[in-house]
Amino acid sequence: MPGTRNTGLVALGGIALAALLTVIGHLEVNDDLNPWALTISDFAVSDRGGVIDIAMVVLALATVALLYGLRRTGPPQPTPGRPAELLLGAWVAGLLLAAVVPTNEPGTAMTTAAYLHRYASVVAFLALPVAGWLLARRPDLAPAARMLRTLVLLSLALAAAMIWSAYPGDRVLIGLVERLLILTEVAVLGTVAVTLTRTSVARRHSNSWSMS
Repeated sequence: MPGTRNTGLVALGGIALAALLTVIGHLEVNDDLNPWALTISDFAVSDRGGVIDIAMVVLALATVALLYGLRRTGPPQPTPGRPAELLLGAWVAGLLLAAVVPTNEPGTAMTTAAYLHRYASVVAFLALPVAGWLLARRPDLAPAARMLRTLVLLSLALAAAMIWSAYPGDRVLIGLVERLLILTEVAVLGTVAVTLTRTSVARRHSNSWSMS
């Protein structure tokens, strides 16, 4: 399925672009900001050019491309992939809302917008690992099932560490933990995109051999 392969490549390109923009956004902010102690949202609200917000939108669009590919390859009957697609949709919605609604400046009181940003981020962070676990049960993603489950368990452990840091842990190393969490969750998306692309290529070669 060339279309599936293309959507996988589009998703991978979007993920790579989002990562690049995030790095650029970190380089453009005030040098006094500590990436180990402050979250990416703290950096985003200090980023006057909005590069990190754009990165979040790009990542959401990359996930939409991935959703399209999953739709094309998924079996017609209800499967574990259908709830996973809904959860990926929640991840997309959470990312977009967090990009549009900024958090508060570091050290200032939480506003209504900041709380909305926080809850949107929480929804996104929790939806993606569950989606990854369900996607690991799809037959077309079987080659990556073990990797997906490993990444999901790691992301859940990091999410628990972030919750501890945000509340009883007095935000110790919260920025580092969040970045590791995001890296792990993006790796889930990347793994799915790579597997879809490879599966599409393998099917195309198989069809070519059967027709010859």
